[in-house]
Amino acid sequence: MNFFLKIFKLLPPETAHSLSLNSLNILYKLNLLSLIAPNRKTTKEFFFQGMVFKNRLGTAAGLDKNGDFIDALGALGFGFLEVGTVTPIPQYGNTKPRVFRNFKEDSIINRLGFNNKGVDYLVKKLKSKKFDGVIGVNIGANKSSQGDQRINDYLICLEKVHAYADYITVNISSPNTPNLRELHNKDDLKNLLGSIEKKAIDEDIKVPLFLKISPDESNESIDSIIELINDSIFSGVIATNTTIDKTNLQNKKFIDIEGGLSGKPLMTKSTSKLSYIRSQSNDMPLIGVGGVTGKEDYLEKLNAGADLVQIYTGFIIKGPELVSQILSD
Repeated sequence: MNFFLKIFKLLPPETAHSLSLNSLNILYKLNLLSLIAPNRKTTKEFFFQGMVFKNRLGTAAGLDKNGDFIDALGALGFGFLEVGTVTPIPQYGNTKPRVFRNFKEDSIINRLGFNNKGVDYLVKKLKSKKFDGVIGVNIGANKSSQGDQRINDYLICLEKVHAYADYITVNISSPNTPNLRELHNKDDLKNLLGSIEKKAIDEDIKVPLFLKISPDESNESIDSIIELINDSIFSGVIATNTTIDKTNLQNKKFIDIEGGLSGKPLMTKSTSKLSYIRSQSNDMPLIGVGGVTGKEDYLEKLNAGADLVQIYTGFIIKGPELVSQILSD
């Protein structure tokens, strides 16, 4: 497996991403995945928000945007998968190059911009999946949408995916869609959550709803978010998305690259936000993500208050063996 990881590192980032996931798919269909990443069976089931998880480790949104690799990823031993971010209509995303890998610091900067094949394509994939674990769907707004249309984008996705999702994540925290993070503002967020709540009640949508937040918010902003979540039908928070703060990078050539930073340099910042939310709300359901590249990071997220933990960049850099490493006793 290390040989293939070295080969993938020589390829352009998006090519490597596509090739590696398609390779997993082929191995899955040939029933050969166990040769590169043994699926460690676990009896440590975890009950959370009415859902039963085989374990607490899952994939973060962005790894499988379109649901093309649900069964292959599920066969690696994840307790749950989160697909997306998906938007109402397909979009290419931002211009290339838009992914930059910093292997020396186990990190990636991306400015993808919600590139995806659209919600209807994802729904087809969800209908045909064989994976019997928990599936979350991360929803967003199209880049071209503004004002009320942006809110309507979330409502369109919510209506189309809820029947095929175990939970739904509302993504307001990508730094790569212009002005999206303005939805963290109290009045804007109250409007969004209220609109989603009305839609959920009108459509009798029962699945848990999570809000994915930015690590770049102040504690004052997070206090406001906690208050709004507690006053809504939303279940909890996913903390956090990528950061635009790159000041802790040692490789200075990456500091001025526009986009969201993920991977090891995000670990401290994202975990501090997670810990702060837990300190302010003992019973807030929390999913921790950001910077997990090994078992110690995974355990640190749990100790900071996460009920579940997601990985993405660590999986890309370390390979599928990371799953069994984290889940090993």
